[in-house]
Amino acid sequence: MRFLLNISYDGSNYKGYQRQPGCNTIQERLEIAIMKVNNNIKRAVHSSGRTDKGVHALNQYAHVDMDIDITEKKLKRALNSNLPPDIHIKNTYLVDDHFHARYFVKEKEYKYYINMGEYNPLERNYVYQYNYQLNVEKMRDAIKVFLGKHDFRAFVTDGKEKENCVREIYEVSIEELNDNKIVITFRGNGFLRYQVRNMVGILLQVGQNKISTEDVEKILLDCDRTKSGKTAPAEGLYLTKVEYHEIQKKILE
Repeated sequence: MRFLLNISYDGSNYKGYQRQPGCNTIQERLEIAIMKVNNNIKRAVHSSGRTDKGVHALNQYAHVDMDIDITEKKLKRALNSNLPPDIHIKNTYLVDDHFHARYFVKEKEYKYYINMGEYNPLERNYVYQYNYQLNVEKMRDAIKVFLGKHDFRAFVTDGKEKENCVREIYEVSIEELNDNKIVITFRGNGFLRYQVRNMVGILLQVGQNKISTEDVEKILLDCDRTKSGKTAPAEGLYLTKVEYHEIQKKILE
């Protein structure tokens, strides 16, 4: 029986999603919990994509094959009873055996939170504590450069080794919140490793009045990672939505 898991997690205490030898990861914790429920039979968990160390997820998805006969509700309850409190299964869905949590993704949404006000130690793992004012209007103009289909090689750390860095971004926005914070949103058909954090990093340079929208356009077209500046810290980033081909209607029912 193949199940799709809808997962939320606080990434602060993990070395990222993907299993790594000798490291505490989200995938490892999920697989340990699944083995306990699955009569001690190990099963790999296949996610919609990996998140990096310190990155959070409100709606991550992953599929797993179970060897036991169990209902969706009982699986959710059993897994949560075996997971640490910073990882939670929100929902489980019985899906066809051909379904794949990564390859069937239709689109994803990420949000990045920045605090421009006073440093807040309670939010240090959940909001990037930039703690200076940014030129938000200039950032709103520059972020539009990323809309559409582009080669994002300039914003991917390991882009030189990738044959295809073309992705399409459908929607972008920068919203000012009441407490001197901003949230930057990207929605697209997929994102490469560090892409969102690197795009935020260049937008921070725009907000600091160090570069212009035209500079961002040139960096994107040049496809040269060395020109696009620092990667924004992980703690402000959240995977907020994943939508799927084929089974999305079933999930929404």
